[in-house]
Amino acid sequence: MQINFEYDAVSASSRLEEMVSKKINKLVDKYDFIVRADVFFKTENTSSPETGKICNIQLSAPGPRLFAQANTKSYEMSIAEATEELANQLRKRKEKMKAHH
Repeated sequence: MQINFEYDAVSASSRLEEMVSKKINKLVDKYDFIVRADVFFKTENTSSPETGKICNIQLSAPGPRLFAQANTKSYEMSIAEATEELANQLRKRKEKMKAHH
């Protein structure tokens, strides 16, 4: 399982990469059809202190790509939100896959 990290106006962080890797690996343990993950970290100048730290995660799996984006006040919160959204999408994808068997 391959995880690619990209940073846009953010310095690379092994701590964030480790955090994302743990969460994505939990998803992979549950959904073994995930092929790879692309993670993008981006900082956005916003007028709100509640946003600006963006985490996009794209998963390659059978069928259309799964994608989630979160924009919160911290990367940790954005990671948690994006992976939670992906967990929901994966659950739905798995149910569809079961229905087709």
